[in-house]
Formats: sequence, structure tokens, C-alpha cells
Amino acid sequence: MINGLKLRNEELLLCRLCRMSFDPENIPGLRSMAEKITDWNSFSDLAANHGIAALIYNNMASLGLLQFVPPDIKEILRNSLLTNIARNAGFIEKTSWVSELLNYYGIKIVLLKGLALELSVYGNTGLRQMTDVDILVRREESLKARKILIENGFISHPLKSTLYKPILAYAGKHLPTLTKEGFAIEIHNELFGKKNSFLTKKLLDDSYETEIKGAKVFIPDPLMFFLYLVKHLWLHEMNNESQLRLYADLVALIGKHPDKIFDSCLTDLAIKADLHEILASHLRPLKDIWGISFPGQLNDFFEKWSAPDTISKFIFFIKNPKNNPQTNRAELYRYHLGEIPGFHRRLLFILGDLFPTPEFMKRRYGC
Repeated sequence: MINGLKLRNEELLLCRLCRMSFDPENIPGLRSMAEKITDWNSFSDLAANHGIAALIYNNMASLGLLQFVPPDIKEILRNSLLTNIARNAGFIEKTSWVSELLNYYGIKIVLLKGLALELSVYGNTGLRQMTDVDILVRREESLKARKILIENGFISHPLKSTLYKPILAYAGKHLPTLTKEGFAIEIHNELFGKKNSFLTKKLLDDSYETEIKGAKVFIPDPLMFFLYLVKHLWLHEMNNESQLRLYADLVALIGKHPDKIFDSCLTDLAIKADLHEILASHLRPLKDIWGISFPGQLNDFFEKWSAPDTISKFIFFIKNPKNNPQTNRAELYRYHLGEIPGFHRRLLFILGDLFPTPEFMKRRYGC
């Protein structure tokens, strides 16, 4: 599975603990690996940098591995879980209020990423760490939703440029972050790019209804959620950063909904949207690192389409999850520019990038 890879015991154990369920026959191997850990400070730091400290503490406690952890490190990990439980409870309370408000105006809200996973996969137990809440609304309702929230006390992060106002619904991965009393929310209106807007529509249409504290919200269907999370992970890696947290999400989602995800529709949609290489390259670590077994057609798919350097990149990001120098800046800029429809909108995007506002520069560089 992962023998022979250039990973330290601390890194191997973190990988193996990034899941929601464990086969009994694998538990002795985890105990043996925990006994061999020599640098628990590094283990703790990596868990924090990968955004998985809460999950790691929970799994080590349930597997009886905390006996091998020094008391100070154990306390750090435990505090991460307790802090995250409190933070997520606050996120749920405030998202419920936002949902009720937008529901009043007839705006459908689909929860994304952290909170959607916490509620639907991690069991609302504080295991999924997040710093904000992401929601998806239809493009034609996104500016309306933003206006409603601002009218009800939310403050927007400054636009990079006043020239961005006419293209607000098209520039960037989401509208500018909105905050209120320490709570941050990001409104998305497109997840897969303008050429693949049919996938965003499908995710919206296929999402299922649930409630948080009595407020109606929607959660993505597992198959579409999985494809979106892969695309989201790819964008992080384009920015030369990646966290085990994002892979743990894929592992947990598969663990709960294997039959819904391991469907021929997954590869069919990926091929139709020209996401086949991205999907294949992120399936390979799930097999090679986590030992997930795929149906035959999925094995054939990633053997054919995954990039040769997939695992070496994965190992790099395990060791260096954040704060890496950008290596694809020009490619990433062209990608975001290409997502903006119309020559005039692209021109505004370029000019706005060249002439940012002082408020934006102060926030970006803290000066």
C-alpha cells in the first residue's frame, strides 16, 4: 500500500489515521507504527498544518493509541478537538440564521465543503476543521444573496479594485468574503467553470434537502460532491498547497457512500467535462496511500489517465502543505481569466488587477 514510499513514520501514521472507519485487521499495524514515533512535536505540527488535529485526536482515542503520545502533545491535540467542537457549533448556529434569512427570499442554499461534510459525513462531532462556511446559490441570485446579508449586518472584504464591481459575479472562485461577529461566509455561484456549468446545475438540482436547527438547507449528492471536492483539491494544488484534510474528505465520503460514488456516471461526467486527468490523478493516492479498492472500470480509468508524478506530488504536499512559493502563477492567472465571459469583462479584470484599491492592499499586506 504505502511501503517503500519516502515518508517518515510520523507522516505515514497521519495518513493512515485520516479516515472515519478502520478495518480491525489494520489496527495492530497502527499500534506498531505509533510505538515507533520518535518526533511527536513534528507529528502534532503536521496535524495542525494539515487541518486534521481534531480528527487525529478522535481516532487515536478510539483506537487506544493515546498511550504512546506524550502528555503535552496529547493535550494540544485534545484542545484542537474541543476548540473545533465549539467553533463548529457556532458555525451551525449562524448558518442556520443565514439560511432562514435567505430562505425567506426564496433563495436555495447548498452547503459546500467543510460544513456540508461535517453534517453529512463526519457526524456533526467537531471532526471537520474549517475557518468559514461556503454556500452555493444560483448565479442569478448570488448578488441578491450578498445584498441581503450586507443589509443584515455582514461586512464585505474589500474588492481588489472598484473596476471589479461590474464583474463581481464572475471574478474569482466566490464573491468577496462576508463577515459578521467573527463568522465568515463565502457565496459561490459556479463550481466547475463556465465550460462545465452543467455540472454546477446538476449539483444544485441533485442536492438533497435537510435542516440545521430548523432551517432548510441542501447538501450535495455524494457523487457530485466527490467530483466537486476533487476539482477543489486540484485548484489548491495549482496554488502549490494541499492538505491531508482535503484527502480525508474524499476517503470519508467514499467510506459512507461507496456505491453512489463508484458509479460509471463519475467517469462519464469527468470525461465529458475534460476533468478525467484531474480525477484519475486524485484517485491514485486513494488506492496507493489509503488502500481503497475500486471497481475494475475505475482502476482502468486512473491507470490510463493519472499523471506519472501523482504520488511524488502527493508526498511533497504531505511534507509541505502550505506556504510554498507559487510555481504556476501564470497558469493559474490564465485559468481564472479564462473563466470570465466576454472581452470587456476580462479587460476589467486585468485593469482591476493592475490598479488595486488601497483598502485591498492594506488588508492583503497588513500595512
